[in-house]
Amino acid sequence: MNRITQDMKYRHSLIRFALKYGVSKASRKYNKARSYIYFWLSRYDGSIESLACKSKRPHSHPNQHTPAEIKLIKDMRRRNPSLGLVEFWCRLVDRGYNRHIVSLYRVLRRLNLVKKPLKKPYIPKPYTQMTYPGEKVQIDVKFVPKACCPNLLPGECYYQYTAIDEFSRLRFIMGFKEHSSYSSSVFLEAAVAFFAKQGIQIRCVQTDNGIEFTNRFTNCKNDKPTLFQITAARLGIIHKTIRPFTPRHNGKVERSHREDQKRFYNTHTFYSFADYQNQLKKYLTRSNKIPMRTLNYNSPLSYLALHRVQLV
Repeated sequence: MNRITQDMKYRHSLIRFALKYGVSKASRKYNKARSYIYFWLSRYDGSIESLACKSKRPHSHPNQHTPAEIKLIKDMRRRNPSLGLVEFWCRLVDRGYNRHIVSLYRVLRRLNLVKKPLKKPYIPKPYTQMTYPGEKVQIDVKFVPKACCPNLLPGECYYQYTAIDEFSRLRFIMGFKEHSSYSSSVFLEAAVAFFAKQGIQIRCVQTDNGIEFTNRFTNCKNDKPTLFQITAARLGIIHKTIRPFTPRHNGKVERSHREDQKRFYNTHTFYSFADYQNQLKKYLTRSNKIPMRTLNYNSPLSYLALHRVQLV
């Protein structure tokens, strides 16, 4: 018995009192019938586990399958292991079996005679690792939890845009009041300026298929590029989108959002949008100085500095 319940502890106290002072005194003290105490005394073997309630499930059923029927099912299944349920049941009926098909299925399950479909294991494709900073930058948007913003107006939301360099894990984050193609365009220009200060030139950005990045899955007949895509083309940046409904392909930025939730949003409150932006700037400085196991326990900034030293 892995779990000791309060009822078991109560019965244990009752039994110990009865063994010490007698059943009659125990009956008066615990307000229990003598027959109840004698019942648990007969089960008690010195351990509290013996005072657990046993299963009341019946051991048999008046209409359960007979041994002859079980033998018929096993023999037929051994000779016809690949037959479908309906065809198998019909063949049994031809041999005198008069049970319902649902009953047959339950018996087959109980006897482990139903073949479970083999699930094809997912084999991840080998991922090409980045070889230099700025080769690919993942961008995504995180909805700021409303619990962090007690003064929000009805319908108002805050959004965190994130850009993370796949090679160095260096991040840039900004807060916005809307997630639109315009906000994405503004963020991209700010991200390019931020990474340029660190000596990184962005070659490619990777996003999901949200309408703030692409019109790929909109109902628009004219598949015009969004403002974000126009800005990326103007800056000479290649824009790639991930496979639809596959956020793991943007896993680095998704993981960083999970860490943001634990480190930042679970412990901070923002009383205005300006307050949110100020706290976000401080958190950006902190997050780029946090050591990471994938970087051999270096922070993104220190890993980037080591990379520059190796190139010299």
